[in-house]
Amino acid sequence: MTRPPTPDRDPGLQPERTRLAWRRTTLSSTVAAVLAVKAALHGGVQIEGVIICALCCALWLGFLTVAHHRIRTLASGGIPPTLSPRHASAAVLCTVAVAVCAAVLVY
Repeated sequence: MTRPPTPDRDPGLQPERTRLAWRRTTLSSTVAAVLAVKAALHGGVQIEGVIICALCCALWLGFLTVAHHRIRTLASGGIPPTLSPRHASAAVLCTVAVAVCAAVLVY
């Protein structure tokens, strides 16, 4: 008994979904950074709030850099290389740190 032939995998779908996921995450990170700025400046300008806000914005820029690099790699066509551990760690670190900064600003 022979198996039916398996259809060829469409290499364009997975990179496209991953690219869109990076864009969604970038948008979410942007919203978190904007809300952090709003929370830092809500009760007046305080030095602690400005420092945390600046840190949050720097982390957002770091994540934006990693995400932009990955989006460009995925959009270049062909089979994209895997995300390097350095870039993956930077993306996770920036995301978690932005969440921590936002939590500090809320309390």
